[in-house]
Amino acid sequence: MTGASRGLGRAIATELVHRGYPTIASMRRTSDGAGLDPAIAVRALDVTAAAPDLPDDLHVVVNNAGVETDNLPIEHGDIDAHWRYLFEANVFGLARVCAAAVPVLRRNGGGVICNVTSSSILAPVPFLGMYRASKAAVSAMCESLQAEVSGFGIRVVEVMPGPIITDMLLGGDHPAEAIAYDDYRDHAQAMYEQRSAIRDAYTPADVAAARVVDAIEDADGPMRYGCDPVSDGLLAGWRTTPHDQWFAQMLGAMQPR
Repeated sequence: MTGASRGLGRAIATELVHRGYPTIASMRRTSDGAGLDPAIAVRALDVTAAAPDLPDDLHVVVNNAGVETDNLPIEHGDIDAHWRYLFEANVFGLARVCAAAVPVLRRNGGGVICNVTSSSILAPVPFLGMYRASKAAVSAMCESLQAEVSGFGIRVVEVMPGPIITDMLLGGDHPAEAIAYDDYRDHAQAMYEQRSAIRDAYTPADVAAARVVDAIEDADGPMRYGCDPVSDGLLAGWRTTPHDQWFAQMLGAMQPR
């Protein structure tokens, strides 16, 4: 699996090995794998630079590697520093791993490709447009990939986390960088207050990881899964509410009061 050095990725690798899966945890710096279960093999991989060297007996791939950047209004997003940075890791890197995995899984008679996106793509969250765009691209890719590989016995799973207690989540516990712009200051402050109000709903990484592996093992399940109460609620609303109604409802919720 990719992006296993910390947070949700590290927890997923731990959950996989505890359930009996021979597990390879990849990360940019193998030193970040210190303290992982000794049964987990640690490998160096930068998904933005190279395709992975996959084992011949591969049956499950988890694409968790990803980055975030400043949460800015679309008009202030820089193509290279923000857009390209996000897409190189979150989209192109993931696509590189999927492309390498499909022929190996096909030779092995099937398996699972699990791609971690974000439940934020289910709502028009201000100042996350660049990040959401990268994750939405993966979501669309999942649909086409499933259409392409289901005949090979390969199942595609998209897990859409909400607020999981990780370094990334806690490190971003501040108003969006959009607050630096006068036209967006009040909106950014209001969104931060909304975020602060749901801190009690944050989910520990190990709890979310168990849900991710449950989804991988749910052979007859849907393609998309939440892994915490917030993502479960968003996904249920998105599935059961007509799109225009859902969008209008969420858009209203994202406006400053």
